[in-house]
Amino acid sequence: MAERTYNISELAREFGVTTRTIRFYEEKGLVSPRREGRKRLFSPADRVRIKLILRGKRIGMSLDECVEVIDMYDPRNNNAEQLQALLQRLRARRAKLLQQKQDIDDMLAGLADVQQLCEKALADATT
Repeated sequence: MAERTYNISELAREFGVTTRTIRFYEEKGLVSPRREGRKRLFSPADRVRIKLILRGKRIGMSLDECVEVIDMYDPRNNNAEQLQALLQRLRARRAKLLQQKQDIDDMLAGLADVQQLCEKALADATT
């Protein structure tokens, strides 16, 4: 039985990206579709790789970070090294986002204070 293949349009539709995005991954050597004339045929492994790259990008990882973690895949060793590297990146990303959230909350509180002072000053000036 022949291995299932996917064309670029199917993958683009499935993952909600443009065919240009998938071609970019191909140009970068991140996926290696088989060619039949001008047609690109992606393997299940290519499909999974695209899925993992896009998942990593959605959580704020750079393309290089995604690829680095994906390339660490080693089922013979329970993927421990890959999982440790991913956890380290996730923790760092989460800490950075929490700090940014705190900074935003602090700015919003500051804006509310200034807004309240302005509204009070305006009310005092008109009475």
